[in-house]
Amino acid sequence: MRGVILFIIAAVSCATAAPVGVPRELARERAAEISDIHYRLSFNLKARATDTSGREELRFSLRSVRPVLLDYRDGDVNNLNVNGAEVPVATNNGHLELPADKLRIGNNVVTVNFTSRIAPAGKPITRYEDKDDGSEYIYTLFVPMDASMAFPCFDQPDLKGRFKLNISAPSDWTVISNTAAESIHHDDQETGVTSFPETHPISTYLFAFAAGPFRKVHETAGLPGLYVRKSKLSRAQIEAPEVQQVTADATRYLANYFAQPFPFSKYDMVLIPGLPYGGMEHAGATFLREESVLFRAAPTHTDLINRDILLLHELTHQWFGDFTTMRWFDDLWLKEGFAQYMAYQTLASLKPDDNVWKRFYEAIKPTAYAIDVTKGTTPIYQEIPNLKDAKSAYGAIVYSKAPGVLKQLEFVVGADQFRDGLRIYLRDHSYGNAEWSDLVHAFEQTSGQSLQNWADMWIRHRGMPQVDVHWSCEGGRVASFNMSQRDVLDEGGLWPISTQLRLNYDNAAPTLLRVDMKTASVNVPEAMGKRCPESVFANDEDHAYGRFLLDPQSRPSVVEKIGNVHDLFQTTLLWGSLWESVRVADLPPHDYLSLSVAQLPKQTDESLTQSIIAHTSTALHRYVTSDERAKFLPALEKLATARMMDAPDQGLRIIWFRGLRTFAETEYGRDRLKELLSRKLAVPGVELRQLDRWNMVTALIALGDPQADAIFEAERMRDHTGDALKYAYVAEAARPDKKIKQKYLDDYLHNPSRPEDWVEQSLGAFNYWNQSELTEPYLQGALEALPQIKRDRKIFFLVTWLNSFIANQQSPSADEQVHSFLKASEIDRDVRLKILQELDELDRTVQIRERNSEK
Repeated sequence: MRGVILFIIAAVSCATAAPVGVPRELARERAAEISDIHYRLSFNLKARATDTSGREELRFSLRSVRPVLLDYRDGDVNNLNVNGAEVPVATNNGHLELPADKLRIGNNVVTVNFTSRIAPAGKPITRYEDKDDGSEYIYTLFVPMDASMAFPCFDQPDLKGRFKLNISAPSDWTVISNTAAESIHHDDQETGVTSFPETHPISTYLFAFAAGPFRKVHETAGLPGLYVRKSKLSRAQIEAPEVQQVTADATRYLANYFAQPFPFSKYDMVLIPGLPYGGMEHAGATFLREESVLFRAAPTHTDLINRDILLLHELTHQWFGDFTTMRWFDDLWLKEGFAQYMAYQTLASLKPDDNVWKRFYEAIKPTAYAIDVTKGTTPIYQEIPNLKDAKSAYGAIVYSKAPGVLKQLEFVVGADQFRDGLRIYLRDHSYGNAEWSDLVHAFEQTSGQSLQNWADMWIRHRGMPQVDVHWSCEGGRVASFNMSQRDVLDEGGLWPISTQLRLNYDNAAPTLLRVDMKTASVNVPEAMGKRCPESVFANDEDHAYGRFLLDPQSRPSVVEKIGNVHDLFQTTLLWGSLWESVRVADLPPHDYLSLSVAQLPKQTDESLTQSIIAHTSTALHRYVTSDERAKFLPALEKLATARMMDAPDQGLRIIWFRGLRTFAETEYGRDRLKELLSRKLAVPGVELRQLDRWNMVTALIALGDPQADAIFEAERMRDHTGDALKYAYVAEAARPDKKIKQKYLDDYLHNPSRPEDWVEQSLGAFNYWNQSELTEPYLQGALEALPQIKRDRKIFFLVTWLNSFIANQQSPSADEQVHSFLKASEIDRDVRLKILQELDELDRTVQIRERNSEK
């Protein structure tokens, strides 16, 4: 491929089309030829403008004279100067040609005047209008390759550059970027210019700025900066100290753990309203979704822990991702998987009483397993032939499977060796780029183990094992004990697995045994002769990654005695295993619901209760018939109401309030929601917030409550905030009306001014659980729109779109419709895989329903 790409580059001036996007080979050629990159950028931001004029001085060193492609798409180039010579502007497929006859070996200087777009959605320079006070905010989001929509650049992660920035903006605006502002001067009374010193070497997707009437909150020496829009200042002042302190404590922990001081000149956090994802780790300036920090709904302790995990995830990126960056987005897990794992590692140190590794299991493993059992799953290392397809790499495999596998790796090599391997990796690739093999070699160096087979299976191979246990007893002692594994995808995978086996007894401490599996089946001699257990579980403390179902002898005992298990982590793992049995159609959902109704009143752990309620909701709304659902509804609605009022702590009462909203369907349940809205009923010690109220309104609309329209109008009259406009848009998407559904689908696809977070948050209401028959006719249109969705929307949106339109369906006809689309359509491979991932839940729903109808 090397010669082909060079030919493409050389032939641009001869009217041959430049490649679309950034192919891997083009990136390799540029990385081999180009170095010492410096960007000097100026942007002119004006209020309400739909574009920004900019000027760039780009300096770089070239090893040999050849045409060079600079990436720039969507905007306009007004003039181009290469080494002092004006050259004609030649753009082709999102590239700007720098002709060979104007370039030279060694240092080159390119200057460009350009104009780039600003919009409420669909552009990497995004405008947000605060409906509360009319203020305007502008921010950038360039991951994975949208920097080239904002300014001409070498838009690939392994061509790091140093950025120096000047922003001209209205004089009452504050501008935040990767470094601290070195000067602010005013050209006139209305315009100010903020200048920033040059950054350390960073990838283009990590360069950023945010501008608007931001306010700095709780400015305190030793704590990171926190910025918020001015209308939320008073609210942020309440939340800021804890957010900043957690971040400061974690910074010290990570600097010590990695043996590497914080790698950039400062660290700020900017709360961005409507940010399309939880956070974005720009070097020295993390952007956080405002709603993830300033909660719109009454928060539980679990919500606060999840907020902390978000803070620590983005902070860890300053080392894993920003300081040392993956060479290409096929190694996306090198930043995302590690950031997620180290967030929990850090929190476990900062808050040792919070049962963090139990929370890790609850938040990480089910999400990963749900994708890894599908025909659309991928390896952790994902082949990305072109950066235009890099959005598809984001998802549960890198965010959930990768940290789950890293937990296994630390168990394999040992905690100290794991830490020391990370130190070597960061030291050897400071301010540079690395690949997965570099990390594996570092772990081999510290552990003295060969990890190639481990890495090949866990990093380069898709899918996961199911581990089965077979045991028997004679005379009250274990007579045989065998563990075996099989590939859940039936593709012949054989994984090295290290786990902790647990033998459970009613009136004695459990027996714990380490088991290392390198073959399809192993006997466990250490278990032989042990007292015969009541039950066994093959993944105690969740060290291993895979499906661990209870064996036929253990499951009846667990179902009978799960309420008496005193180890909370073990209880959580057992509930998770039982739910997996439902999903493989081995345990009838009716049986799970019966167990849930019986055991939920006894639960006192907040996050476990939340998990069981969520699974109960899925079984109730997807897996059983309407007649079966009707049998369980009264008990669940009354249970939720009672526990909402009398649970022993505030977090549990909030969880049960949310459970009531989830289960409410009959007149009894809907009446309780209406009493909460009218304040005739109140949750003790809990002040329901804005989003709590709108979520109840949305549920009443979706359920077709006779008073829903009046309640909706009353809430609109009561709530005049800017957020209320979004929440009302979400609520109306739930209306069980064909014309409304068509109106919303048209708006999703053809209204470029509709903010992306409005669309994303309304998709669940559009596809409410009880409206699958109503929304099935819109499934085809949603599928046909996928090329547009992939092209125009941010990362994660495609998965949310597919999950809402596919996974919320229930019928064999909808299932067949998606399968037919896959057979008949020529779609990109990455999009096909995402469809298969979400289709698995619909396949599973149909299968479970059919299996139950046969019994």
